Amino acid sequence: MTQSSTRAALLVALVVAGAVVGIVGLAVGTEWLALVGLILAVTAAGALAATLLVAERQQDERVVEELEALATEHARLSDQLITAEQEERRRIALFLHDGPVQSMSGIALMLDAVIAAVEGGRSEEAARVLGSALEKQRETIRSLRDLSFELEPVVLRDQGFGPAVSALADQLGMANQIQIDLDVRTAEDLTEHAQVAIFQIIREALHQAIRRGPPTRVTVRVAEGDGVVEAEVADDAPGERRRASFDVIAERARSLSGQMTVEPVPDGGTSVRVLFPPYRVRR
Repeated sequence: MTQSSTRAALLVALVVAGAVVGIVGLAVGTEWLALVGLILAVTAAGALAATLLVAERQQDERVVEELEALATEHARLSDQLITAEQEERRRIALFLHDGPVQSMSGIALMLDAVIAAVEGGRSEEAARVLGSALEKQRETIRSLRDLSFELEPVVLRDQGFGPAVSALADQLGMANQIQIDLDVRTAEDLTEHAQVAIFQIIREALHQAIRRGPPTRVTVRVAEGDGVVEAEVADDAPGERRRASFDVIAERARSLSGQMTVEPVPDGGTSVRVLFPPYRVRR
């Protein structure tokens, strides 16, 4: 019980005691006793009213402080989310500039060379350059398809979480010679928003492991237990000391009231775990 509550309870008791004394004084015909009881009751009632006003004012101040703290935290999270989005846009812009845009520029030059070879009667040279241009075009299409998959995999929407994560694991596993073990059946029972967020968390954790290593083996797990839904990506790549590297994952976790932890794996490597309250992710 708080100090103000204790004081209020004591004053209520004094009001009641004063009223009882007053009633007793009136009953026995003792005016001075009745007057004392009335004075005690009125004084205690006034003090009680003042105490309640002070307590209400303090409660209002606490509410205002809590609202200000929530507003500050919301502003901080918004700033971090904007920063993460800017970093994502910067990454995509850099990828497009250094990859597909450069490739398309090269293809344009190769097609110019094909036209010149055809006009000059050099058919064999034209065929050879045209073949190279077609191969480069196919590589560009593959890179754009990979980017589209990373931004929003169609398979996640059309076939579900498991096939989407399997496709991601196959793509990264073959490209980087990594064995990626999956146990994500629990995620099929989560909301669509939760599945998208967890998919992005898994994708980011895998890419970070590849940048640090690459690892030789990664375990991806989504499970439920002890009142939480847990997503974990554990790898055997070298550890990452820069905590800021995991800020994007932490922000995605917070969008669903999740908490992220990064811990070393006993045999070497890193475990990225995110715990979600079931009420935010379950259907």
